[in-house]
Amino acid sequence: MKENRYTVILEHQPDGGYHVFCPTLHGCHSEGDTLEESLKNIQEAMEVYVESLKAHGEAVPVEERPSPNSNSYAQ
Repeated sequence: MKENRYTVILEHQPDGGYHVFCPTLHGCHSEGDTLEESLKNIQEAMEVYVESLKAHGEAVPVEERPSPNSNSYAQ
């Protein structure tokens, strides 16, 4: 079975900790007190999100990745 890979965005919160989300999996958010905890939490949230999509017969989003030779970049 093919494993999908997704980008996650971590945002440091002014009062401490981190908010983390996966833009490809709309509505999939989590948080944590440390980077490690935040990444562990979003991984779990993403797994549950994808399992739920599959259980309801919905398509699992695939994140498009630029080819290694493309001129794409993030700003």
